[in-house]
Amino acid sequence: MLNNKTILVTGGTGSFGQTFVNLTLDRYTPKKIIIYSRDEMKQFEMSKTFTDSRIRFFIGDVRDKSRLKRACDGVDYIVHAAALKIVPIAEYNPFEYVKTNICGATNIIDVAIDRGVKKVVALSTDKACNPINLYGATKLCSDKLFIGGNAYSGEHHTRFAVVRYGNVIGSRGSVIPFFKEQMKKGVIPITDERMTRFWISLQSGVELVYKALLKADGGEIFVPKIPSMRVIDLANAIAPEVPKKIIGIRPGEKLHEMMISEDDARFTYDFYDHYRISSPLAGSSPSFITSIEEKYAEENGQAVPSNFCYSSDNNSKWLSIEDMKTLLGNLKI
Repeated sequence: MLNNKTILVTGGTGSFGQTFVNLTLDRYTPKKIIIYSRDEMKQFEMSKTFTDSRIRFFIGDVRDKSRLKRACDGVDYIVHAAALKIVPIAEYNPFEYVKTNICGATNIIDVAIDRGVKKVVALSTDKACNPINLYGATKLCSDKLFIGGNAYSGEHHTRFAVVRYGNVIGSRGSVIPFFKEQMKKGVIPITDERMTRFWISLQSGVELVYKALLKADGGEIFVPKIPSMRVIDLANAIAPEVPKKIIGIRPGEKLHEMMISEDDARFTYDFYDHYRISSPLAGSSPSFITSIEEKYAEENGQAVPSNFCYSSDNNSKWLSIEDMKTLLGNLKI
């Protein structure tokens, strides 16, 4: 799939980008992987780890359309991981998030079409499903832009898809390093004992991107079947002896996260290891539904019930404290 192809990864110096590069070089023989990001120091540090001649570093911001256009010359695939992500900061700097997460997505779409990129896979988040904070709202808008980009591409045939998942074990922005830092202070703050979250490993996140690159026809949102965990159990897995203090839910936080809402159920199909939300832009006519069901039946995909909802509190898969301890040990976190 990626052999002899040129891939551009926006936000490529992050945890996801580095894992993607590692796995891609291990499994495929790409022609080139372009790391596109705006932080020169992170690129410099990454270049000391990845010395393969096929890795190229390109300083640029997704807000800068002309720079992005230059970087995408000859690119076959784009993996769009660049985003502003911290929920409380988004509330105080809303337009900065709009410029990166929404305007940046628009630039990716325009440049990908103009440059003849074959396929774009954009990373999303569970916070984009029924959002209550600005970060989630910008990612929902981004998702809609990428889905709409398929109709916008016309004769250029660039295809756009989205992958959506929850908290990433091992990423810099997860709550795990925060809890580890709080251990040193002698107390770990917990917002609510009932709070649950979805969890996925960095490798599984990359695997989902590979699946989307291979399977997407355009307009789909790929959602993995991943486990949930109570946040209090996570804290006890990391620091069982450290006292926990309940501080209450912060502005913009949900008690539970959702990846597929009931409103999306009529477009959602259940596969062995993931769900796939087909594009609502194609309509819900009987002929459309029949064609989708026939296509997905070849992969043993089935339509979910009309009242289906995939939330971190109604999940069938759960991580125990011991499960998380094992995961953290295996990942050396």
